[in-house]
Amino acid sequence: MLRRVGLSMFALAAALLAQGNPDWHRAFPAFRIAGDLYYVGTADLAVYLVHTPQGNILINSDFEEDVPAIRNSIEKVGFHYKDTKIVLISHAHGDHDAATGLIKRETDAKLMVMDADVPEEESTARGRPGAHVDRVLHDGDTVELGGARLTARLTPGHTKGCTTWTMQVRDGGRTLNAVIVGSPNVNPGYILVGNKNYPPIAQDYVKTFAVLKSLPCDLFLGAHGAYFGLEAKYEKMKAGGANPFIDPEGYKAYVAEREDTFRKEWERQQKNPGSPAR
Repeated sequence: MLRRVGLSMFALAAALLAQGNPDWHRAFPAFRIAGDLYYVGTADLAVYLVHTPQGNILINSDFEEDVPAIRNSIEKVGFHYKDTKIVLISHAHGDHDAATGLIKRETDAKLMVMDADVPEEESTARGRPGAHVDRVLHDGDTVELGGARLTARLTPGHTKGCTTWTMQVRDGGRTLNAVIVGSPNVNPGYILVGNKNYPPIAQDYVKTFAVLKSLPCDLFLGAHGAYFGLEAKYEKMKAGGANPFIDPEGYKAYVAEREDTFRKEWERQQKNPGSPAR
């Protein structure tokens, strides 16, 4: 019971944050990132579409109020919302998964979620999707459809089942390694030392950074547009020239900065047990 309450508090916090972050619901132009990988999310809540001859894969669903915008974005890049066959998530927080139940009902898509996030995904508590998970994923599992293949990498800490998605994208004769970062962030309120609901949370973050540093990355993407400079890179893409989303050095710098921030917060909490992140 305590575990479920703790998880649901994170979901409620995400819902409250949404009320004060206008970029989460601000419309953003849909566009092709590279190959068959498209951006169909809002100005900060990233949603990705992978197009295949057998239908489409959607990564993240955002909040229910964002679904009309996601549907319109899918249509604008030339595809059909109803052709969504698989829904994946970055992690079980409302800003990325609250609408999975709605999208499943409207498209009959199959929902696939990392094992440790399944209870929260299927929860019917306030702000949770209450969506049946059709396939439970484990670290290293692949999701395949119509020639596309995505790999689920467990990058826990932010949630127990936080997932970083990787795939190879064919673009103009090149093969690009895409990394869609789940989240390496320590949110306000997170307790890294003496967390009764999640005892190994700090150790899980350590594992996450080891995984992120091991991944080959050409296309640097993530669950929030702010991770990878969505708006600035989109403007550069419109201007022509090299694809700005191909940013391996930006990826390395981002991971290094996030790890440094985590370790400083962990050190602070070790000196002040029970003092949550601010």
